[in-house]
Amino acid sequence: MAAPTKPKPVLEHYYDVSQAAIRLGLREPEDDSKKGEKWLRDGVNKLGFPCHRMAGQLKFSDSDLAEIADRHRSQRHGNSGTRRKKRTTRAPALTAALPEHAAAA
Repeated sequence: MAAPTKPKPVLEHYYDVSQAAIRLGLREPEDDSKKGEKWLRDGVNKLGFPCHRMAGQLKFSDSDLAEIADRHRSQRHGNSGTRRKKRTTRAPALTAALPEHAAAA
């Protein structure tokens, strides 16, 4: 009986940060701004987004982007809930601000 052979790894397509932002729909292809790129970089550094580092660059494969999209598909964002009213401090009472001889008169 022959030893089982390992399947050959499939080479996925890799995207840099700006291409990944476009692929996830965070910005339009003709938009030259950096929309979505900071979110992706912060996600890698703080939230543990899946990624690859090649030649000192951050790269995302198709499966990485699918996992990122799946993680954030149904999460509520910080500004989507109802807002509470801010508490206001009350002004000090006027009698406390009057001098003692004026309050006695």
